[in-house]
Amino acid sequence: MQSTVLFVPGLRDHVADHWQTLLAAEIPGSRTVPPLEADRLSRAARVERLDQAIAAIDGPVILVAHSAGCLMVAHWAQSHGRPIKGALLATPADVETPLPPGYPTPEQLRDGGWLPTPRRPLPFQSILAASANDPLADFDRMVRLASDWGSQLVPLGDVGHLNPVSGFGPWSRGRHFIDILDAPVAAPATSVGG
Repeated sequence: MQSTVLFVPGLRDHVADHWQTLLAAEIPGSRTVPPLEADRLSRAARVERLDQAIAAIDGPVILVAHSAGCLMVAHWAQSHGRPIKGALLATPADVETPLPPGYPTPEQLRDGGWLPTPRRPLPFQSILAASANDPLADFDRMVRLASDWGSQLVPLGDVGHLNPVSGFGPWSRGRHFIDILDAPVAAPATSVGG
């Protein structure tokens, strides 16, 4: 059975020219976690919205998260047990260090329940795609986060925050990583004969 791809946007939710939005339009049957109208900085409300979106899907699920959406996935995985086939975690935001102007402050993030970032291994396969020059996350900290989560680290080079401001609308590698996560698991080899 082919997996349903569920896109998990960051705190800015739906952005028309974002690679997640463009890729969702290309993948039949994909879904996107709906935005919040209130409590937009509430980690608990966002994780609950993610849980509702996952619960509404029958069959295997591949999560495709960006920025703070990656943190939503990690927080969800700490307290929810539904099996997930895999997750693409693209350029997670590092909310444990101050973000650039225009983003939530450390106090707002702490009050919203985002701190600390979960560090336990994720209970499903994952790819953490990290940028070498992300203004929202130091690459070395993403290397440690990938290790903590048990994620396969994929260095993307200098792609900024992998968003329209960094020059990304379409991101063809995203589909490639989804295909890797959705590949069938090979059956164990059996011996022939006695």
